[in-house]
Amino acid sequence: MTDLASMLVDQEERLSHCVHCGFCLPVCPTYVRLRDENDSPRGRLHLMRAVAGGRLLTEDETFGVHIDRCLGCRACETVCPSGVEYGVLLEKAREDIVRKKGQAWVVKMLLGAFASPGMRRVSLGLARVLRASRIPAILAKLLPDFPWLRAPRLGLAMLATTRGPGTGALPVLNEPRRPASPTAPGSRGRVGMLTGCVQEGLFRRVNEATRRVLTINGWEVVDVPEQGCCGALHAHSGELAGARALARENVEAFGRLDLDFVVVNAAGCGAAMKEFGELLAEDQTWAGRAHAVAERVRDFSELLADTGVVQGGSIPEKVTVDRPCHLVHAQRVGSQPEDVLRVGVPDLEIIPLEDADECCGGAGIYGITHPDLGGRIGADKVSAIIATGARMALSANPGCMMQIGAELLLRGSQVGVLHPAELLDESYRRAGFYQD
Repeated sequence: MTDLASMLVDQEERLSHCVHCGFCLPVCPTYVRLRDENDSPRGRLHLMRAVAGGRLLTEDETFGVHIDRCLGCRACETVCPSGVEYGVLLEKAREDIVRKKGQAWVVKMLLGAFASPGMRRVSLGLARVLRASRIPAILAKLLPDFPWLRAPRLGLAMLATTRGPGTGALPVLNEPRRPASPTAPGSRGRVGMLTGCVQEGLFRRVNEATRRVLTINGWEVVDVPEQGCCGALHAHSGELAGARALARENVEAFGRLDLDFVVVNAAGCGAAMKEFGELLAEDQTWAGRAHAVAERVRDFSELLADTGVVQGGSIPEKVTVDRPCHLVHAQRVGSQPEDVLRVGVPDLEIIPLEDADECCGGAGIYGITHPDLGGRIGADKVSAIIATGARMALSANPGCMMQIGAELLLRGSQVGVLHPAELLDESYRRAGFYQD
């Protein structure tokens, strides 16, 4: 019996919950586009059962291809009447595939860079230098859309879009500002904020906006200097050992502080941290501490929706809101970003986005490793955004911001992509809550 087969036998209760009802089919981005049962959640669960029963080997190309094609968006979990924990099973299946067949070099390189603080600083620093040159934006537009160029073309466009919103979007100011809060600082409690890898390295403006908005709303934001990568990319890629090591670092860093909440402004990172207890469940030394930290994790919009948000100044603009998969499906945080913006930003018009909760095709590094299928999914998302007529698209996850921004850039669209925290930050500036 293979390692995966043994694991799946242990997970039989989770596997057996699937009753093959098919509710997952119309919400699965890969099945909707490929119409292959093997590329649906219940089809992949059937393949896992075949491995568990010895009818299929982990090394079989069929198994690897269809498991690899999954975005891990977990939309199937939202509609599943039987409560199948598909995400957990998917990650364990990928772990065994990686153990048996190894990892693609580009994935191995990216995961290695994020796992090491030194490598992470160097690689993201070089990325910022390259971004400042504007070369990525120029090359992304000049390169032809040949199949073998799609991954580098998309990668360049994703880096270019991290510079900030497009020229047609609301100008968001990023110079240092000191909050002059209408709410007593720290009156609501103390929070530690996950600054993240890509978020801090390429979207530092989002982290700074988040800090200011939390302060305006009465939260004391405590520095957590020993935090690191959350491990989400490692877990989604089947590198669970690496994900566990990174989880322990963050459990140690956040767990030693007296915090009311751990705030995360990146959907994928928030989902990973909320599942630290599951990830480290078999580690007797860390399981209890991991659960304790996970229970305090809140998405930025989730916290403000639950505790109240201060109203800022008027922004009479049209926006539309993308709902990242790991916010709505993994964390079950749905309308909170829109709810917070409706209360916090007067005169803002939020235009509904068709299939707002369908994956954008980014899914961590999926857009790079699967440029064709990820590109099709991303193109549909961007077409829906453009159809709204909004000048700004909001998304609460850096990967989604990059994927959507890249597709908009390649189409020559002037729609800007922002994080909800940035819009609240600008609203507070207009209300006079900051001292320049």
